Amino acid sequence: MLSAFRAALTTPDLRKKILFTLGIVAVYRLGANVPSPGVSSPNIRQCLELIENSGSANIYSLLNLFSGGALLQLSLFALGIMPYITASIIVNLLGVVIPRFEQLRKEGQSGQAKLTQYTRYLAMAFAVLQATTFVALARSGQLFGNCPHQVIPDGSVFNLVVIVIVMTAGTALVMWFGEMVTERGVGNGMSLLIFCSIAARIPAEGSSILQTQGGVVFTVVCIFALAIIVAVCFVEQAQRRIPVQYAKRMVGRRMYGGTSTYLPLKVNQAGVIPVIFGSSLLYLPQLMSQLVGDGTGWLNRFIDDYIVPQSSWVHILLFFALIIFFTYFYVSITFNPDERADEMKKFGGFVPGIRPGRPTAEYLSFVLSRITLPGSIYLGIVAVLPNFFLSITEEGANQNFPFGGTAVLIMVSVGLDTMKQVESQLMQRNYEGFLR
Repeated sequence: MLSAFRAALTTPDLRKKILFTLGIVAVYRLGANVPSPGVSSPNIRQCLELIENSGSANIYSLLNLFSGGALLQLSLFALGIMPYITASIIVNLLGVVIPRFEQLRKEGQSGQAKLTQYTRYLAMAFAVLQATTFVALARSGQLFGNCPHQVIPDGSVFNLVVIVIVMTAGTALVMWFGEMVTERGVGNGMSLLIFCSIAARIPAEGSSILQTQGGVVFTVVCIFALAIIVAVCFVEQAQRRIPVQYAKRMVGRRMYGGTSTYLPLKVNQAGVIPVIFGSSLLYLPQLMSQLVGDGTGWLNRFIDDYIVPQSSWVHILLFFALIIFFTYFYVSITFNPDERADEMKKFGGFVPGIRPGRPTAEYLSFVLSRITLPGSIYLGIVAVLPNFFLSITEEGANQNFPFGGTAVLIMVSVGLDTMKQVESQLMQRNYEGFLR
């Protein structure tokens, strides 16, 4: 592997791409630590210290993890890439409902460019909405768990509008960073930015576990994290290969077809989307309880006692059930067996032993439903394992665990994808690459 890295750095064009990507990442992390104008950094640090000392769970911990800690610091890139991710998911889901989006998706590069433009507009709308919400929550103190320190001393309308505009502009700049990395760098830009944000939180979270739980628990956490990463790498690479045979046909004087290939169906076909959806839905009851409840009703007590604690069996079972549901839901709208069967039939392809057309679509649907079940169970286990592990102590149950669930799935998948891209470029230049 070291020889492969050396070969990548000694190749001029590949070295330029790697250095360009590292430069964009450095600028992104710098902006994530620069506070927005009108925000009191000392007061924010005091509020964050109160949250860490109290060990209370924050409903915005997932968004804060995706932004690399920039959200609770109200920095220039506080919103991170989450508005763009939300907009992308919504546009993909609307492609099933709105015929115009489905038509654009089939038009190729021009249609994809139009969908990307719609995604950008929707992302900016989400950025304005989220920035306004977070600024209002920070002004009232609810963003930091009713912290007594004023993180925004000047509460004038002009100052609040300036902070919202700065955060929205930061989101637009982050989107541009991601697109530049995709075009001129290595890997998918948006995914790499999320990867760097999550990786930036690991040292702080590891230090917090070491200080509060001791060296033995920290060692067990590291071993546990390594085992999770190995298991995730194994399952993320797993796929069911359906053999596809293409019939021979004459076009003019040339013979085409007659080749054998396969249709790969990944075990984890939905990726990390079900975990994000499930986490977001579990945050809604606590958010509604804080906004409209006084904490004395039976519903608020049930939410505070069973839904909010991450070590609660109700929380774990709900999270697991939501992940399984969203896995089947997302796979059903992103993979259409009828379309795949029609494409194979159009180009003369067929599955051996299965007739083209409707029987092929039914066979693909049957295989997909069979492999989606272990994929959804795998996602649920990876997501809820930290809840079991952190329930060893009362304090550990409320800490943010960066080695499980969404974090490790994103880091492993992005790392594998980036490594494959570098590998392909090295193989084009007759190098051995990473895999021997």
